[in-house]
Amino acid sequence: MAGIFPTCRQPLRLLSRLAILLVLCLSLVLSACSTASTGITGNYAEDTVTVADSLLATIALAKDDPGRSEAENQARSLINSYMARYRPRGDVNGLASFTTMQTALNSLAGHYTNYPNRPLPDALKERLTKELNKAEVTVVRGA
Repeated sequence: MAGIFPTCRQPLRLLSRLAILLVLCLSLVLSACSTASTGITGNYAEDTVTVADSLLATIALAKDDPGRSEAENQARSLINSYMARYRPRGDVNGLASFTTMQTALNSLAGHYTNYPNRPLPDALKERLTKELNKAEVTVVRGA
């Protein structure tokens, strides 16, 4: 009887190792997909320009545009991804471009959170446009 158990343990070990390998592979695939869907590449200057351009396009949408709701949801996701990526980085979060960008993103995210069914007020839209453009110019200069 003792001779049977060693042979049963080998397939169980193999199955457990295969299960661990499968979980690791799936987690790598899913993490790669989540990064690709946000558009955040890891290059601070490129990401700042991309996020600013995307948000400028979103806030420029008309109040009655049928794609506005989806664009705002994508903007929220983009804001969260950008801030999660760059806020903890000490080499970035002290730059003038980042602080300007952070101010704009916090204002926009706050509006989307507190007033999800209302369009952006004109005053906020103007301020965001100025701040996002300023962040783009500043990051291109390297500051």
